[in-house]
Amino acid sequence: MLINELSKRTGVSIPTLRYYENYGLFKGVSDQKVKTNNYKDYEESIVEKIEMVKGAKEAGFTLSEIKKLLESWYNKRLSLDKKVEVVNNKINEIDSKIRQLKKVRKLLSECISDIERGDC
Repeated sequence: MLINELSKRTGVSIPTLRYYENYGLFKGVSDQKVKTNNYKDYEESIVEKIEMVKGAKEAGFTLSEIKKLLESWYNKRLSLDKKVEVVNNKINEIDSKIRQLKKVRKLLSECISDIERGDC
């Protein structure tokens, strides 16, 4: 399939797909016989990879982390235990961010109280 169809099927914009491809998350194949354009063909399996990228981004993974995960996942280098460990590590990271944001929220609420009392 061409990149416009890949975009329609995944809901990811063409510029974003090109960025992901340049970043190394997946590869399209150029027809070596055709020299007049740069069209690339994308295999059906790329749709699944893009869906994994979207899900991982929503879960808070960086593109660097996603790239490592995809390489390991598709090369069968991650055991079931390791996959669980990776996800648990991200959950712990998110929990830490939540605690930090709650502290910031409390500080801002106290700041509002100070402002209303004229202390600030």
